[in-house]
Amino acid sequence: MQEITWNEFEKVEIRIGTILEVFDFPEARKPAYKLKVDFGDFGIKMSSAQITKHYHKEELVGRQIAGVINFPKKQIGKFMREFLVTGFADENGDIVLTSLDRKVPNGSKLI
Repeated sequence: MQEITWNEFEKVEIRIGTILEVFDFPEARKPAYKLKVDFGDFGIKMSSAQITKHYHKEELVGRQIAGVINFPKKQIGKFMREFLVTGFADENGDIVLTSLDRKVPNGSKLI
């Protein structure tokens, strides 16, 4: 594992946002959803996430998640990913979302 400095860590904008809408993403190579997320002062951004094993679309709306909002946009087929959804792989390699146990204002930064 490579160590980084505090200054390097501070450059990563990991922010909290609330999922507004969830869409199917049938064009994705691996099963995924498209997420529309409100990051407060940083705006509403779109991303995709391979989270279909653990989550149904209906349960995701209103949930707060952590995302990296200062990576460059990435083209995924015809879809443009505007932030990176964060999560951890379970014992089967399926993604579990990074989330909070209490609500915080949208746009709050991980510190």
